[in-house]
Amino acid sequence: MFQRNADGSAALKQIEINTISASFGGLASRTPAVHRHVLNVLGKTKEAAKILSNNPSKGLAMGIAKAWELYGSANARVLLIAQEKERNIFDQRAIENELLARNIHVIRRKFEDVSEKGSLDQDRRLFMDGQEVAVVYFRDGYMPSHYSLQNWEARLLLERSCAVKCPDVATQLAGTKKVQQELSRSGMLEVLLPGQPEAVARLRATFAGLYSLDMGEEGDQAITEAIAAPNCFVLKPQREGGGNNLYGEEMVQALERLKDSEERASYILMEKIEPEPFENCLLRPGSPARVAQCISELGIFGVYVRQGKTLVMNKHVGHLLRTKAIEHADGGVAAGVAVLDNPYPV
Repeated sequence: MFQRNADGSAALKQIEINTISASFGGLASRTPAVHRHVLNVLGKTKEAAKILSNNPSKGLAMGIAKAWELYGSANARVLLIAQEKERNIFDQRAIENELLARNIHVIRRKFEDVSEKGSLDQDRRLFMDGQEVAVVYFRDGYMPSHYSLQNWEARLLLERSCAVKCPDVATQLAGTKKVQQELSRSGMLEVLLPGQPEAVARLRATFAGLYSLDMGEEGDQAITEAIAAPNCFVLKPQREGGGNNLYGEEMVQALERLKDSEERASYILMEKIEPEPFENCLLRPGSPARVAQCISELGIFGVYVRQGKTLVMNKHVGHLLRTKAIEHADGGVAAGVAVLDNPYPV
């Protein structure tokens, strides 16, 4: 998001990193055509031509295809782990169709299906309904509620296999809020990017304040500061999927309850980013279009493929802009709060 600084300038600040089931790459590939169409209907052809092209579904499929290629079996499938009741299926289908255009077939299964019909041979090759699997692409399994005992067993089977995982469990954990907070500590980026002070400075400039709530003096001080100035902070649990963060009075109540408990270490505290609101027209199902004060969050899709310790691919493949009215503190597109949008360069 663009942080509004005290001197009136703006700076891009990082909200989070998502390393599992990053959604809307498919739908974001379609939104430029929607906005171009609306502007053309209104006779604004010059403005329509300025809408940036964006095709993350093609880029995401390119990364999965590279992993499939490295696996090295022409008849192997991509296994997409899907939820039982998936409302966002068309977003996923866009990536499936891009893979099919490369003659790579996708099979959709739930964790329960893997538990019942998945197997490994003596070389740890993964088979699903008798079909060899080259890549496992998770669109489920990013929240604790997604895991029954049976589903944990299925995840373990997938992790033990030699199929490429998107992501493996280590990469999923690397995307947690706690890791994000630890990466912001003084000296940490220098360890990961030795001899690159300019890169470290550029990265650190995008970090908002991030504070540990581990037991001890550091965590106690962070809690005291947040209770004293609740409008300056956000309390974040280790959760994905939107709608989990706590703000204002709700945050204060949670901190009062947690401050003497070790449970507090499962949260981090983050400086609240204050973007400059702007007017926009939000179109939602079941309600008339209306002009509202809005803020936007820009997401960048990246594709990262490695083989052992060898980096094979690390590319930016598109963007995602989500816009919501300022009265909503938390919640995204899936929660019915935000809408998919396009950046308009000026």
